Parts: sequence; C-alpha cells; structure tokens
Amino acid sequence: MQEALAQTAATRTPFLRRHYHNVVTLTLLLADVASIVLAFVIGFELRVLIPLPERAASNLDFRELLPMLAMQVVFVVVAFFFGRMYHRQRTRYSPTELAAIFSGVSIGTLVNIAVTSLTFKSSSGAFDYSRGVMIYAWVLSIVFVVLIRGAQGQLQRWMQARGYGRTRVVVVGAGETASAVMQRMLQTPRLGYSLVGLVNTNGDAPPPGVRLLGNLELLSDIIEREAVDEIIVAAPEAKDTDLLNIIAKCDRSTISIKVYPDLFQIMAGQMSISELGGLPLLNVRDIALRGWKLVLKRGIDLLGSVVGLVFLSPLMMFVALLIKLDSPGPVFLVQERMGLDGKRFNVFKFRSMRADAERDGPGWTVKDDPRVTRLGRIMRKTNIDELPQFINVLIGEMSLVGPRPERPVYVEEFRKRIPRYMERHREKAGMTGWAQVNGMRGDSSIEERTKYDLWYIENWSAWLDIKIILQTIWQTFTRRGENAY
Repeated sequence: MQEALAQTAATRTPFLRRHYHNVVTLTLLLADVASIVLAFVIGFELRVLIPLPERAASNLDFRELLPMLAMQVVFVVVAFFFGRMYHRQRTRYSPTELAAIFSGVSIGTLVNIAVTSLTFKSSSGAFDYSRGVMIYAWVLSIVFVVLIRGAQGQLQRWMQARGYGRTRVVVVGAGETASAVMQRMLQTPRLGYSLVGLVNTNGDAPPPGVRLLGNLELLSDIIEREAVDEIIVAAPEAKDTDLLNIIAKCDRSTISIKVYPDLFQIMAGQMSISELGGLPLLNVRDIALRGWKLVLKRGIDLLGSVVGLVFLSPLMMFVALLIKLDSPGPVFLVQERMGLDGKRFNVFKFRSMRADAERDGPGWTVKDDPRVTRLGRIMRKTNIDELPQFINVLIGEMSLVGPRPERPVYVEEFRKRIPRYMERHREKAGMTGWAQVNGMRGDSSIEERTKYDLWYIENWSAWLDIKIILQTIWQTFTRRGENAY
C-alpha cells in the first residue's frame, strides 16, 4: 500500500522537479558543445581574415577540419567530465571553476592535436590542420564556455528560486558554530541550500526564524519526515563517540553528511607521523615560509603593488579629493597595526570615518555606524578605502594576501583567549585574505577568522594567493559587503 502511494505521489510530482539534476547536466552539456562548436567556427573565420605565417588562408577548407571539430567536442567534454564539471550545484563562478574550465579546454585541445597528428596527418600532407584555427578555437572556447555556462547558471538560479533542486539541510549542533553555519546558509540563497531546521545537541532555543526539529534521539525520524538531503554537524566540541552516534542515525544511503571541523581537525590535515626511538609522534608542519617560497611571494607582492599603484593612481587622487570635499579632516588614516612576528607598523587607509571617531577610545565598527561618513560607506562597500595599503605592500610591511592586521590592543585581548592566535603573525598581514573572501569580515567571530587564517598559512601556495586575489576582485564587483577595518 505504501509503495503504491509513493508511486502515485511520484507521478504527481512535476517533471522538472523529479528530473532537475538530469536537466541541469543536459543543459550544461549542450552549453559546452555549443561553445566549442561556435569557437571553432569563429576561429576558422578569424584564420581566414587574419593570415598567420603558415599555409595560405585561401587553401583552407572547413570541411577538412570537421574531424578535428568532432574530436575537439569529444575530448573537451571528456576532460570536463573527469573534472566533475557536470556535477554543478552552485551557480556562480569561483576562481576554482574558472581554472577547471581553462584546464579542461587546454587538455582537450592538446589531446585533439596529438591524436590528429598521429592518426590523420600524412607525410604527403593530404590532411593538415591549421595551427591558427586551433589557437583561435582554444582561446575562444574558454571565453564562450565561461559566458554560455554563465547563461546556464541564470537558468539554474531561476529554477532554484522556484524551489527546484534545492538541497534540504538539517544542522546538528548548538551555540555560535551552528548559528554561524545557519546564518551563512540563510544569507546566501545562491548556494542552493534550503534550511529545514536545527537538531539541538544541548537543549538551547534555536536562533529566531529557525525551526527546532527535536533532539538527537529523534534524528532518524526527522530525516525521514522532512525528506532531508544533507546533514551538517556543527558541533566542534562533540566527542568522537557523539559523532559516530550522529552518523549511525543517518542510515539513509543517499544522505550526505558534512562535519564542521574544530581547530585540531584543521591542524590534523597538516600533520605527519614521525618517530622517537620507535615511539610514534605527530609532527605539526612548520608553517613559516622560507627560501624560494618567500622569494616567490615577495615577487608577487612587488608586481601586484606596482601595477596597483600605477593603474589605480588616478582613482586614488579622485577619491582623495572627494574625501576633502565630503568631511573635514585628513585624507588618510594612519593607524598602528600588528604584523609579521608581532612587529608593529602603520597601515595606510583612506579615511572613511569622522576625524573624531575615536575620541572615546578604539571600538569595532558596527552596521550602520554613525561615525562612518557618507563617502565612507561607499568606500567600505567597494573596499576603495583599502587601496593606500598598496604602499604598505610595496615597502614590505604587508602582503597582498594574508591575515588581516589587527590593532595591538585587540591582539593582546585575543591572544589570551584564542588558541594559536599568535601563529597568524608568522606571516605578513594582507590586504585581503582567505577569511575575508569567505565572508569573515567586520564584527564576525574572531575565533572563526583565526581558523581561516591558520588554514591559509598552513596551505599556502602561489596559486592560492592568485585565487584569493581574483575572488576579492570578483566579490568587489558582484556583491556588497561592508568591512570594518
């Protein structure tokens, strides 16, 4: 009887809701095929219009290149498949996805050229591909895939806004950690999550607007009753036995389980096993940059700061003029901060508050802070007030990417109550950082920011710096986020 009712309910469910993931995959595939074909065709036309130093453009015949076009489509799609580019859940680009598109198109193009050279190209030249066409097709494929997948993302957001394909999530936990996870979910609907409610682990009331679904004993029933797709365990203080108990209750084979890590779990990912006379020891990685890594990071900082100061100097002079016209006081705010190895330095910023903002002593900036000037609100939302810090980067006091520098009075407070807080001073402070691009701005939890900063320091790479810089630029133009520094 129950099976018959389930089948009846399934037939009444709208087609798009039942086959949402298949529709998303199919539209992504069609978008990629259209992008590759369009890029190849335009690449051929450009090769004809813009002669390159190879055989005469007049000898080109598009029909001869059809085998290469077919293989280009196949190899790029296969590269995307193995890169999990057809398992898309989020609808906005990140630097990681952009890098995956670049890699997939590049790998597919190189494999296509290699197979064509070995299989079709003869010594008599009966079949010969145009290198110019392939270069154009490679570059244009990257551009068109990004653009057309962006259009597909608009379609996916349209479907998610109408309730299709949203992941139904239950948060298991309590306190600030669970609240932070739920707040991020509610404030970022584009992620495609639908917060069902909270399963509380300590009996406290949930945040306003969040359903309290019950306690851990009822978790299995809640999963079935609410048709839950994913469980997020946000209880860093939970013991291993508690986590095993939670996982045991999530006995549905299709449910996804994610655990918000505590500080030790983050550290554990960077540990190796050594020994002391046969006794096993956990060896925490030395996180300080040295040698060529330090030189590489400094090189990126020098290049970025020089380019930033040169190209943004007209904007900075214009902003300085507006500040003088907007409110009395100096153009720049020069404030003492703590950076590498706990050394103090003066950070430069455009003044975004009244000149007497700290007459009663230092204090955090809060939302709708009356001390912020009219122009200051705009500068903070666009991060323009941070531009003078390119000077700090150029002279070596800061880096483009790193933990945000705090004022010494706050550092003394935080170091007493936050484990490993001072380890964030093992590297230079940054204009932007991993915590900032992940939403840890303003008056957000210092403990959570510290976790992000330590993860960045322990996982540093040049590509990670470039990724954070690109993500910062992207967020500046695509979302509004007031900082509080």
